Amino acid sequence: MPWTIVFSVLILLCSELPLTAVAASGQIRLEGVHSKLACADCHGADVSLTPQPSSLAVRANGCTSCHQGYDQIFDQAMTTRQAEKHFVDQTFSQVDPEFYANNCNSCHVADCLDCHGGNGHKIAGATQEECLSCHKGYFVGREYLGWAPREDHPRYQRGPKHLGERALKMRPDLHAELGMECKDCHSMKSLIAGKKSAQTCEGCHQPDPAVIEHGIAAHMDKLECYACHSAWAPQEYGSFYLRFGHNNREAEKAFKTPPLKGEYLLRTYLRKQDAPPLGINERERYSPIRPQFISYYSDLRGGEFPLVENRLLGAEWKAFFPHTIRTGTVMCDSCHDDRRRYLLEEPEDRLYRIDLDGLGLMSFWNQQGQTIHHGSFVSPEQFSQITKKDADYTKAYIKRWKNLLGHDASFSRE
Repeated sequence: MPWTIVFSVLILLCSELPLTAVAASGQIRLEGVHSKLACADCHGADVSLTPQPSSLAVRANGCTSCHQGYDQIFDQAMTTRQAEKHFVDQTFSQVDPEFYANNCNSCHVADCLDCHGGNGHKIAGATQEECLSCHKGYFVGREYLGWAPREDHPRYQRGPKHLGERALKMRPDLHAELGMECKDCHSMKSLIAGKKSAQTCEGCHQPDPAVIEHGIAAHMDKLECYACHSAWAPQEYGSFYLRFGHNNREAEKAFKTPPLKGEYLLRTYLRKQDAPPLGINERERYSPIRPQFISYYSDLRGGEFPLVENRLLGAEWKAFFPHTIRTGTVMCDSCHDDRRRYLLEEPEDRLYRIDLDGLGLMSFWNQQGQTIHHGSFVSPEQFSQITKKDADYTKAYIKRWKNLLGHDASFSRE
């Protein structure tokens, strides 16, 4: 009997029988909530036409026949990655037209199974580990559990691991300590609707007026809650993309690293894990900001003599929400006295002289030569207002210290 006929018979059997019955014959094993479905329920009458019914290629029509509207996830940021594509179009595409396709697709949602299990015959609810398998490193996610990325060089690859990667152990988000997971704030419905979260801070918390900082009108009117309540955030200053070409062993010799899988080796100038800089977000409120990427490109395919060395392709920042919420995170001075937190560092205060290294910027913490995406930097005039020390500021400052030292029982220690 020709194999085409055998295959057609199998398709017919699958379309008529529940997969548990097909599994009994040793062909397919289906588990979980879908265990009683027939092949045709997901694949249609002709399995050969829809071999992967959960994929972007068919807008997950095998899933959305029951889970209606869920294909809209393919129109949202996790799939389209429009911001990242725009950044690459303005930067790396000028030197490497294939950069995005070869380096930027691994964490983009292209299939329901990306989050709901790699085997379509054993689908389950997305777990927090599956979220953090992509939301890791420099991208918001793992800091929620108190993990920060280490420096790239092998000498720093020591200490504990999280999901197979070496990491620095930091203090986790308070919500993580209370047992909350990603899904508690980031529901599927909110993601489908293009929202970053289904919940806001104010949706669960009412500001306590007994807390000194909550009694200052400017704080409540102009600051995001997490501008003060983010204990720390991973920050990456200077991302160097070194292009060695395919299967080039020079990187292994020069940088003491395993051979490259692609053309590039990534090295970072500086990583930090402290209170992030502050800027103004789309809501015109003060918010943590960090580099979207300060990216440098070196073309080392010429061997000993680089074709291009440390070319600054882009220095773009963005407002973000660090998932490291705590109480009592910062003192007044860290916002009202620190020019560096607003990228207004004075030349005489610089620690890193990247201008002398030919890196195209005066400083990572100086606004000159840098831009911010969907927001703005704090201007010198705005900073001047922030640093005014009037009588109300002095009174609140003294009360804050008394509260911290336990000398004033009338104020909350939170």
